[in-house]
Amino acid sequence: MQEQLKFQKETAYLPFENGMPRQGDFMKRFALVLTLVMALAAGFGCAKKKQVEEPVYDDGGANAELNAAVQQITDGRVYFAFDRYAILPEGKAVLTNKAELMKKFPSIRVRIEGNCDERGTQEYNLALGERRAQAAREFLTALGVNPAQMETISYGKENPAVQGSGEAVWQQNRRDDFRVIAQ
Repeated sequence: MQEQLKFQKETAYLPFENGMPRQGDFMKRFALVLTLVMALAAGFGCAKKKQVEEPVYDDGGANAELNAAVQQITDGRVYFAFDRYAILPEGKAVLTNKAELMKKFPSIRVRIEGNCDERGTQEYNLALGERRAQAAREFLTALGVNPAQMETISYGKENPAVQGSGEAVWQQNRRDDFRVIAQ
């Protein structure tokens, strides 16, 4: 019986001898893992990369025309009288131009930003800025612009175009700015 146990012990697979992995098994596993890693690296890492060229579209200058429209929309400001949100005649001309561009390019979305000068409380100026932005939005809507193309926000006196005090500075800060948020 002891001979049979001795034979089974000698022939049984033991991955460890004296608490250490068998030297031959360790080297075999290491070689196998190394071979697999190298095969994967050669298969994926060294594969030829296909050069994908961006297609060139001839849009007939429509993209340049859209970019010019976006620039015109963002450039023109609408100015207001002190403590008022009624659109002045100069502002109506600016808004009419914006309306034509927005109708021509219905993908353009605009944020109308109402601003005030530094006089008045923060709360009052936020409300006045909102009324100024809404006045421009309503004017554009009356000219046929889709209301879904516009959103409004008021910055009150927190976003001055010009720093300082005095009527010349305040005049430039009482305004609506127009930001294109999608095209």
